[in-house]
Amino acid sequence: MTDVKQLPKEFLAEMKLLLGDEYDRYLKSFEEGFQPGLRVNTLKTEPSRLRAMVPWNLEPVPWTENGFYYGSEAGADGGPRPSKHPAYYCGLYYLQEPSAMTPAAMLPVKPGDRVLDLCAAPGGKSTELGARLKGRGMLVSNDISYSRARALLKNLELAGVPNICVTSESPEKLAEVWPEFFDKILVDAPCSGEGMFRRDEDMVKDWASSGPSYYAPIQRQILGQAVRMLKPGGMLLYSTCTFSRTEDEGNIEYVLEHYPQMELCMLDLSAVPGAVDGIGLKGCLRLFPHRLKGEGHFLALLRKKKTDVDMPAECRRKNTKALKSLKRQDDLVRFMESLSLKLDEERIVLHQDHVYYLPEGLEWNLPLRFLRTGLLLGELKKGRFEPSQALAMALKADQFDTVVRLGHEDERVVRYLKGETVELSEEEGPVKGWCLVAMEDYPMGWAKGTGMSLKNKYYPGWRWQ
Repeated sequence: MTDVKQLPKEFLAEMKLLLGDEYDRYLKSFEEGFQPGLRVNTLKTEPSRLRAMVPWNLEPVPWTENGFYYGSEAGADGGPRPSKHPAYYCGLYYLQEPSAMTPAAMLPVKPGDRVLDLCAAPGGKSTELGARLKGRGMLVSNDISYSRARALLKNLELAGVPNICVTSESPEKLAEVWPEFFDKILVDAPCSGEGMFRRDEDMVKDWASSGPSYYAPIQRQILGQAVRMLKPGGMLLYSTCTFSRTEDEGNIEYVLEHYPQMELCMLDLSAVPGAVDGIGLKGCLRLFPHRLKGEGHFLALLRKKKTDVDMPAECRRKNTKALKSLKRQDDLVRFMESLSLKLDEERIVLHQDHVYYLPEGLEWNLPLRFLRTGLLLGELKKGRFEPSQALAMALKADQFDTVVRLGHEDERVVRYLKGETVELSEEEGPVKGWCLVAMEDYPMGWAKGTGMSLKNKYYPGWRWQ
């Protein structure tokens, strides 16, 4: 926890001006413990089923149906920590600060939308957006930092989101390729981090050199490109984890002044108990740690007005790279026949021995730096097909012909996650060839049955340490 004495004097003066009578309550909040949270991945399970599986006391987060506080004492008694439970490795939940759950909850995403998470790493908001798309439409998750985008990709694949594109590009480059393309855009902008001072001392140290005056121009540039990429009638949610009016309401006022096609939508204050309206700009949402169990956050929802001008028809290039090659891959075809999935053949692409299933509406060969184009189905090695870890996580247990289910308290679950060989009981075996290994109904990865044992194919980079 950060000591109030460490806070910059200039910041404290701004907060006193901002909060008035509530200033002392805000300072008092630094004596309280940080409230950690997790968000249930509704693409895979329901909160009630997760509750029955984990040992922690889960207290609901008021502003999102699938968010819970789990208490900083979780795992302190020698039991499993939330980051070290098999359910986490099955992608059943994401560890996320409770206030940070609000942006994805407030952006009205529906299945079939084209959604862009412009500053997406490490993936907390993207994984929720992906869950709400329910496998339909397209989710583009971008981070300009390639290393952060790699962590983003892992979190999306762990969550089992199939209809993803993960890119590492500047907003300007994305806007060149996708003008007026997206139905919904989330800009969780890089910021001075004042709302996180209570839990992160490093942000306090960085504030002097990288404060509001440093970030505001960057945020405005990002917002301008996001406006370019938003369809008429589309919605853009802007959020930060800072208190600075320059970075918050000031940026929304900038957008409304410079982009007359944008209008502010009124966010519902009652949706987040303890939240307050924008300062000098009604309809925004501010979260303060002395008013609720969470850190500081700001949100504003914008809409691009519809125009009477007809939009040019989208140029669609057929993804012709795929099936002429795939039809000659007998092992791949046999494997695909063992899946209980309806796949659109025009969206299956073979590239450098890797097989991808593209999201709806994604063109192949766009001039962008992709880390992932859709769901990686697997890889061809000397004519043999090896399914990917991402495919295993995107499946339900009953969507593959051969499944080995282990109970959530079975010691073989952790052994499998460590990459060890798994022995089968007489009731479970024998098993030959590829099989999906699941903890109850939740896939963990692949194995190859050799009779009464399973040769482990769990992805080495994800193994239980």
